[in-house]
Amino acid sequence: MMAEHPPSHHRKIVKTLYKALAHRDTRTTAKLVAPDLEWWFHGPPQCQHMMRMLTGESRQLKFKFRPRSLKAVGDRVVAEGWEGKKEYWVQVWTVNKDGMVTQLREYFNTLVTVMVRVSEADNEMVKLWQSDSNERFRRSLPGIVLAI
Repeated sequence: MMAEHPPSHHRKIVKTLYKALAHRDTRTTAKLVAPDLEWWFHGPPQCQHMMRMLTGESRQLKFKFRPRSLKAVGDRVVAEGWEGKKEYWVQVWTVNKDGMVTQLREYFNTLVTVMVRVSEADNEMVKLWQSDSNERFRRSLPGIVLAI
């Protein structure tokens, strides 16, 4: 049985994954991502860039994922980035105890707030992470709350 890894280890795994994707290193990507990755997407269908990268559907993808921030929250890592003023993205990766990415929740042109329940009895929630401000984009974006 493998020991639980600290959130900083999960952050390192996701950072390595982005580097492997940027260099089209399929061997490293395959070692880090579970073959049965659970993927959930919210945004315009034409913005499903990560899925096209992970499935190999598109090898000439012009879109580049350059995370501007990576924050580890338990077994999840929240990555945030943007390309100009048109495309803003948040990806929430889940890393299992074996150090493999098992889930991706991807949000395009959507502001995200990540909440965690701290008390079952009181149904109390605490905000762990929130998207960068709307000010950067000078336009209105829909918002969503992810409870973990």
